[in-house]
Amino acid sequence: MFKGRLPARLLALCVAAAATLGVSAVHADPVSLNIVDVAGNLQLTQKGFEAFKAKYPNLVSNITYTNAPAPQLPGKIKAMQAAGRADIDLVLTGTDALSAGIEQNLWVKLLPDNSAALPGVLDHYAPGPRKMQELAQGYGLEVAYMPAGPLVEYNPAKVPNPPHTPEQLLSWCKANPGKLIYARPANSGPGRTFLMGLPYLLGDKNPQDPINGWDKTWAFLKELNACVPYYPGGTSAVMKELGEGSRDMTVTVTGWDINPRALGIVPADFKVQSFDNMTWVNDAQFMVVPKGVSKEKLAVLLKLMNFMLEPQQQAMTYDDGYFYPGPAVAGVTLTMAPQASQDVIAKYGRPEYAKWLAAYPHVVPLSAQAMVAAFQKWDREVGATKSQ
Repeated sequence: MFKGRLPARLLALCVAAAATLGVSAVHADPVSLNIVDVAGNLQLTQKGFEAFKAKYPNLVSNITYTNAPAPQLPGKIKAMQAAGRADIDLVLTGTDALSAGIEQNLWVKLLPDNSAALPGVLDHYAPGPRKMQELAQGYGLEVAYMPAGPLVEYNPAKVPNPPHTPEQLLSWCKANPGKLIYARPANSGPGRTFLMGLPYLLGDKNPQDPINGWDKTWAFLKELNACVPYYPGGTSAVMKELGEGSRDMTVTVTGWDINPRALGIVPADFKVQSFDNMTWVNDAQFMVVPKGVSKEKLAVLLKLMNFMLEPQQQAMTYDDGYFYPGPAVAGVTLTMAPQASQDVIAKYGRPEYAKWLAAYPHVVPLSAQAMVAAFQKWDREVGATKSQ
């Protein structure tokens, strides 16, 4: 038996053997994680992240949370990476910053590169979410799902006959200038769902090609622009104005209909209307890891992602209807959600949603590259005409 320090050669052999067995020769200290949310996702997932920290104090010492606008994040991450810094460990994003980050090569390739640490992860998703997961191209993992819209939300006291078609929406807007509003699509789930849903409603020649296939959509948006007062930078501002009564109508999605009414931002008696012969443009939120994160942190993040896709954490995504329904994995029902979530959905959910979800077809959003192109064209040709 050796006394005192091991000879250097024997110590090296022990370290190599430990590495071969896939274990650390020296116990690693728990890491501190910085999570940035550009999608409002934390209200669905923060309790799950905290549960992970409580369950694995040997892996995570602290988690900090930051909110940021989706359009600004890719530029910030790109600058950090150019400076050799890794201040952000995990990003929670919708399809907007996900797409921009893929386009700019900002995200770690999770699959198939780390498939050993994410065993069978794709098999967990329900059919609709599984199609949405393909949009991530392996660069992110879907954590929440919503068959979104587009829908019209309105004040029934001011709008006795809500529009059922884009043409009727345009006519109402012209007759009531300043009373219809929607947010900049690059930073708004309802805004981009409306943008991507219009080509189907208007019969454009290629709904998946915003540059060469959306002639009717761009013409419609430019005509609608004349009676829209301005474009807020996010959906929260839209709902605030709708609730306060300065606007009478907006475009929305299931979650942004339920949640603001549950929170009292929008009156509970406000209504929604589907478009005739609509196509649902589904939505999802993803977990992505910026390039530059250390191997030690990445190992913890991969374990965290697995944890967030377990049924108990997924059931929390029902929340207060913000991303209705919420769960991305198969078999997670409302009865598994916290009682508070069940009560909110019972009170503020819409019985007509089940009918509309079954009656109309569903499609995934634009690809990452096409979505970025659509946002840029909207910003340049529609949004730039008015201050935001």
